[in-house]
Amino acid sequence: MPETLVLVPGLNCTPALFAAQIAALGSDCDILLADNSRDETMAGIARRLLAAAPGRFALAGLSMGGYIALEAMHQAPERVTRLALLDTNAVADGPERREARAKQIAMAGEGRFREVVDEMWPRMVHPDRLSDQELRRIYDQMAEETGPEAFVRQLRSIMGRRDSRPMLPSIRVPTLVLVGDEDRLTPPEQSREMAALIPGARLVVVPGSGHLSTLERPDEVGAALRDWLAA
Repeated sequence: MPETLVLVPGLNCTPALFAAQIAALGSDCDILLADNSRDETMAGIARRLLAAAPGRFALAGLSMGGYIALEAMHQAPERVTRLALLDTNAVADGPERREARAKQIAMAGEGRFREVVDEMWPRMVHPDRLSDQELRRIYDQMAEETGPEAFVRQLRSIMGRRDSRPMLPSIRVPTLVLVGDEDRLTPPEQSREMAALIPGARLVVVPGSGHLSTLERPDEVGAALRDWLAA
């Protein structure tokens, strides 16, 4: 396994997103958690990640974390030894998505951050997990720890990200593309598109999972990451 694995959380998420994977893999490799909360551009977040990371490292990100990982590949592909893109996509926001995010920014600025979090919940997990109180507790706690100011910075960075699809065929490191079979935010067809464009990429569709696969199906995601790190 590589010396260092850099994990990148998603929008409104903290390192708790990867708690199970850190526990499972932490004895085999050093793990570094990227900071996705202090910059308003995707390029700035990736630069911060690269400045904190060692010279060479494995890189895995979920959702927004995948956007950041792809931006790091734009900036310094020679430093990444392997890449894992979890429940994410390579497409820039279109007008409809930008409008929805702008609405969330406005709501957060009006003191309605809690409403935004509640509205997001039904799309974050598998339909069968909507009443899972422990999963909802973790989700709410991550949002509370992130807070509205950082959430707005994250949204602005996402809205301004580039379309990474033209870059995907240039990736030459072992790549895992993983997605929940019921991911409503970044549906499996988007992962299939990415995997088809990245030479030699392995696609894993996790059954019984929505967008937060690392929390919903921790064992399956952990096994996929372990195989990827050993490739």
